[in-house]
Amino acid sequence: MKDMTLGQYYPTDSFTHRMDPRAKLVLVIAFIVMVFLAESFLSYFAVIVCVVSAALVSRIPLSKMLKSIKAIIMLLIFTGILNLLFYNGETVLWSWWRIKISVEGIIFSIKMVLRLVLLVMGTTLLTYTTTPTSLTDGMESLLTPLKYIKVPVHDIAVIMSIALRFIPILSEEVDKIMMAQKARGASFDTGGLLSRAKALLPILIPLFVSAFRRADELALALDARCYNATPNRTRYKVMKFGLRDLAGAIGMAAFIVLVVALNNNFWGAYETVQSVWWLF
Repeated sequence: MKDMTLGQYYPTDSFTHRMDPRAKLVLVIAFIVMVFLAESFLSYFAVIVCVVSAALVSRIPLSKMLKSIKAIIMLLIFTGILNLLFYNGETVLWSWWRIKISVEGIIFSIKMVLRLVLLVMGTTLLTYTTTPTSLTDGMESLLTPLKYIKVPVHDIAVIMSIALRFIPILSEEVDKIMMAQKARGASFDTGGLLSRAKALLPILIPLFVSAFRRADELALALDARCYNATPNRTRYKVMKFGLRDLAGAIGMAAFIVLVVALNNNFWGAYETVQSVWWLF
């Protein structure tokens, strides 16, 4: 649980930190679309360049970005193996019953693992550069049109913000409970998979008790401060779009165009047209 990076904020003064939270939310959505648009390895390389560039501009160490992958390493392994064994490819290298390993399956598995890694790194970059309060304000502002159809936009934004805040808190709580259990002779690293799963059961009960206790204390604190007593709440910091947000949007649009171009091999078509033009 020490590798859990989702919901953590990395305090520093950078170009990305000073951007409007609404712009960052929109850019993350555009980044997710770009990841799913990528098809060839060249387009995936362009997405990797986009993530690395964003991390450098944000002054986030790449080691911290890579640390976010450790939390989903088992999911990556499971996804890679599943796609490798059950993808119906034409160039079969090995087969047994319904299990087939093909060249197309290997390529598809690598792409799926890359897609998951890039999605996690991109969303982690958002939480590293934006405080939960700013995320709440940004989500509420973007979802403002839904208020006209009686959707509780503010409540939804607050719930998501609290959930992000509780992720690192609960991960620290798990580490404390595991250390306390180990001090009493418990073992979590020995035995088979089933025995390890059974050893984790004593952690769940105190974890749920701690989570409910924290939730109750938070509810009492909000109620004592008359939270949500006024329908139209004001903000200490007024959000405004600026040149930084425009530069980020232009950069993301350029990367999306590059990914689409690499998918459709526009560069090869351009070279062919250019060579034909020189013949005349």
